[in-house]
Amino acid sequence: MRSLLRTPEVGSLVRDSSLVWLASGIVGVSFGAIAVAGGLPVWVPVVMSLVVYAGSAQFSAVGILLAGGGPLAAAATGLLLNTRTAAFSLAVADVLGRGRAARLLGAHLVTDETVAFALAQSDPARRRTAFWVSGLGLFVVWNAGVLCGALAGSALGDTGTYGLDAAFPAVLVALVLPALRTDAAVRRSALLGALLALAVTPYVPAGVPVLLALAGLVLHGKGRTA
Repeated sequence: MRSLLRTPEVGSLVRDSSLVWLASGIVGVSFGAIAVAGGLPVWVPVVMSLVVYAGSAQFSAVGILLAGGGPLAAAATGLLLNTRTAAFSLAVADVLGRGRAARLLGAHLVTDETVAFALAQSDPARRRTAFWVSGLGLFVVWNAGVLCGALAGSALGDTGTYGLDAAFPAVLVALVLPALRTDAAVRRSALLGALLALAVTPYVPAGVPVLLALAGLVLHGKGRTA
């Protein structure tokens, strides 16, 4: 892994992924502040971010806890929302490396953003470096943001008034645009997934529409075979 992070490409990848890190830090501050302002002790969002490390699952779990739900219900909801990372892991399995430690750490760093950033690279070697650069940076910035937000507590007021929820979607759209432009199969899958997500959004908990959108993959590859 050290050799990967010493390549000349690291500088450009850090620059390209910096916006994702910034968005992650902002949303992390929001998460930490919401959790503590709702009555949870500071250590809960901090430890959750280190161990669980899944934004949508963390927000959902904390929402259930603050609404009076038990820890089992919160954990079950988080696990359900995070099942989508199983599909993401398959997409980047070749970039994690062969060592047990590297694969274990890499699996923990798999998120929507790291996978999108890695797959946006055309060269396999650059894709691997991009995954580790974006993944490690995102992990550090997210946890730092959560800690700052948790320590600030209710001093930030209503974090929703700052429009922080728009930061991640905007960055993800920018990351996937190149693939949408060049691959018709990806466009078909993305369109079906988006339609499914929009259709179910009013009726299911936050995060579930993203999981159901994976059904759009049924169209991937159609039209390529003779």
